Amino acid sequence: MAGERQARLADRIRVILAERLDKGLRDPRLGYVTITDVRVSGDLQHASVFYTVLGTDEERVSSAAALTSATGMLRTEVGRQLSTRLVPTLEFIPDALPETADHISALLREAQERDAAVAELASTATHAGDADPYRSDDDED
Repeated sequence: MAGERQARLADRIRVILAERLDKGLRDPRLGYVTITDVRVSGDLQHASVFYTVLGTDEERVSSAAALTSATGMLRTEVGRQLSTRLVPTLEFIPDALPETADHISALLREAQERDAAVAELASTATHAGDADPYRSDDDED
């Protein structure tokens, strides 16, 4: 039961924050931020907000600073739209999912290239050792 309430609250917080960020903050440091996930603690007093930033490392760092400085305003917005007694604290955490996905894609691409190289070697390979002196080409198996 508590897990279901946590999930509903997390989803609602994600929607509220995404809508607010879509309207824009008055911070020029904020880049193109996407809220990927929100996880709420069991006591519903803390929310971890995972986000990604489209752009360079410099834009990621500046967007993280912008989100940190806007945490109070965003928490106020969440509290205004939620119907809970307590408003959870917000912690913004950069999501490593895109970098992990890129790394996995690169590893899969490398594995595919190696498989192709092995298949090419196998197609021209011959059996090791001398030919069987007791077997002629006319023999059938």
